[in-house]
Amino acid sequence: METLSSIWFFIQNQILSMKWLNSLIGNGLEAFGLSLDSIIGGALQFFIYDTIKIFILLSVLIFTISYIQSYFPPERTKRILGRFKGIWANIVSALLGTVTPFCSCSSIPIFMGFTSAGLPVGVTFSFLISSPMVDLGSLVLLMSIFGAKVAVIYVILGLVIAVIGGTLLQKLKMDRYVEDFIKNAPHIEMESETLTRKDRVKYAKEQLINTIKKVAPYIFVGVGIGALIHNVVPQAWVESILGSNNPFAVILATIVGVPMYADIFGTIPVAESLLFKGAGLGTILSFMMAVTTLSLPSMIMLKKAVKPKLLGTFIAICTIGIIIVGYFFNAIQYFII
Repeated sequence: METLSSIWFFIQNQILSMKWLNSLIGNGLEAFGLSLDSIIGGALQFFIYDTIKIFILLSVLIFTISYIQSYFPPERTKRILGRFKGIWANIVSALLGTVTPFCSCSSIPIFMGFTSAGLPVGVTFSFLISSPMVDLGSLVLLMSIFGAKVAVIYVILGLVIAVIGGTLLQKLKMDRYVEDFIKNAPHIEMESETLTRKDRVKYAKEQLINTIKKVAPYIFVGVGIGALIHNVVPQAWVESILGSNNPFAVILATIVGVPMYADIFGTIPVAESLLFKGAGLGTILSFMMAVTTLSLPSMIMLKKAVKPKLLGTFIAICTIGIIIVGYFFNAIQYFII
């Protein structure tokens, strides 16, 4: 048991968290005469370390997930979902969302395609919720900062929100609030071509390059904000506003997160800094969920496909679920970190 614990400790600290990289960068900065205790030195260490770490993890994750995703083209995914009924369809849809695009804006076109293909709106919304909120990338990145327990519970609860949210929308018979041009769109069944291993590798490389180009600005901005929080913002401020002692911290973080637009890779460094400064774990995770799932640009895109009543119900269900998850994590924070 001790051997397994030691192996996992090594994986957590040296592979996922890359503590060796942090020490290496710190030694390099000190060699140039910068003190790591100074604002500039500390901020530079945080910025360089987090940027390199995120890009390394991001590259490995995107390539791997894209390779897996090559086995699930849209037509095949639709056929798989069509085999399931009731809550099982929502569960499978939510699970499939974990191996799809990394932000809500990328997921919405796929959601539209599923809906126009005749899949129930509850099933398609389970996919739409889980895709940006709990993709496999979020699991690994959360493990690199918060540990395995937090990451696994986060993903499980995210999937629960996706399944319950989709099921509720189906029970409320929200299909009639999908815009007519989506429901009446011509749909042609096409057999996906059989890809060779070389084709799948090429596809994964293309997805990696395209995703890196798309998310790189958010990563730089997110790491920059994280560095400022980590080295400039007083800890007392963060604790008073976002600490566990503030009963409204989770609600505040969720509301602030909704209008923003980023993905899991851009929010991770901000979350890391806020945790270091004393923000509640649940407050941080609620902020991340709100940013990735209910960003303003994605809601504007979704408004073109669904009517206001369905959009409002979707936002309300997700917001309530995110707030509940936040308070749950704040309650168990000291037992899992």
